[in-house]
Amino acid sequence: MAEELHISTSTDKIEKYESLIPQIEALISGESDMVANLANISAALRYGMDFFWVGFYMVKEDQLVLGPFQGPIACTRINKGKGVCGSVWEKGITAVVPNVDEYPGHIACSSDSKSEIVVPIKKDGEVIGVLDVDSDQLESFDDIDQKYLERLMDSLSKN
Repeated sequence: MAEELHISTSTDKIEKYESLIPQIEALISGESDMVANLANISAALRYGMDFFWVGFYMVKEDQLVLGPFQGPIACTRINKGKGVCGSVWEKGITAVVPNVDEYPGHIACSSDSKSEIVVPIKKDGEVIGVLDVDSDQLESFDDIDQKYLERLMDSLSKN
């Protein structure tokens, strides 16, 4: 198991993901502990892609509860259907938010967050958590991020 990432210095987003995602998949391959995998994914994405905040919220009874993350402190609990994370949990589909201030009901855990992507984690067709990635810049996320982050969450759910 590699415990060191080779971080691409490319400014091309696709090249960075193409380098990073296989390394993360190898890192979590064969590790059955979800918390360990979420912690490593958070760190790898935060530093490999230079994101402002990367973390996970996991479904616990009737709320999303903060899991492993990298970045400033965050909201601890989110209700279903509330904010971007709660909406992704409810709908089961990825949300790309170019400007969080324009998202109805956005929960501002950090006033420095400007844009966001949230990807559901599914197990047996059921949402068990979400990957939440924030940027301190507007319009940071697009279909490229969605493609690679969904691939990574698919790999995680099969682990």
